[in-house]
Amino acid sequence: MVLATGLASLAFAVPATAEDLGGGFSVNGSTTIVSDYRFRGISQSDKRIALQGGLSASHETGAYVSVWGSSIDDYVANGGDVELDLIAGYRRTFGGTTVDVGILYYYYPGAGNANTDFVEPYVSVAHTIGPVTAKATANFAPSQSALTVGAGDEDNLYLAGDLSIGIPNTPISLAAHIGHSFGPSYLTIGDEYTDWSLAASATWRSLTFGLAYVDTDGTVITPSGRNASKAGVVASVGVSF
Repeated sequence: MVLATGLASLAFAVPATAEDLGGGFSVNGSTTIVSDYRFRGISQSDKRIALQGGLSASHETGAYVSVWGSSIDDYVANGGDVELDLIAGYRRTFGGTTVDVGILYYYYPGAGNANTDFVEPYVSVAHTIGPVTAKATANFAPSQSALTVGAGDEDNLYLAGDLSIGIPNTPISLAAHIGHSFGPSYLTIGDEYTDWSLAASATWRSLTFGLAYVDTDGTVITPSGRNASKAGVVASVGVSF
């Protein structure tokens, strides 16, 4: 059973260069190494290094499908050591505003007979003015057995706000994030909690280097005795293709 999962850790996503396939279709991907896979503030790798990668295909209409994966510690999904996120969505930009809606399916191979997989629809609205982008996101996982904390099939709501700025004439970007997970469900470890982060990234050719300070007001102790929700610094290096 998962503690917390997701499409992107707080390491920066690598900006990928799309390969034109013709017919309005394009594909891109990235691979990343992170010093700690954090999602919604909680470590999925027991505060150890994780390997991640993703591949996305999109159409000029705005439709897209993606797969993203990360190594995880075995406490996350009943002994499984991989998280796979399967995504289908639709994204459109109107002036400086981008609307993105879709659905995520979280799959944990190697979790045995445990019911760890679940579905989570999402919607985000982002607006860009010059080098500054503000984004609001809502993820809602409807009632399903993978989220239960023993009182039936609970649901889960995650609301987040992000603010990012690309420093003009430099390869450096800064970002701030705050989010709140509403429980009770297994994604909130039974209680609701807040996570936040401050981050910076720099690009060089196809490489992206990231550094983020991540914290929460929750407490999650892993089987090794580490506090997976405690404040920490996450470093990352990624390459796009």
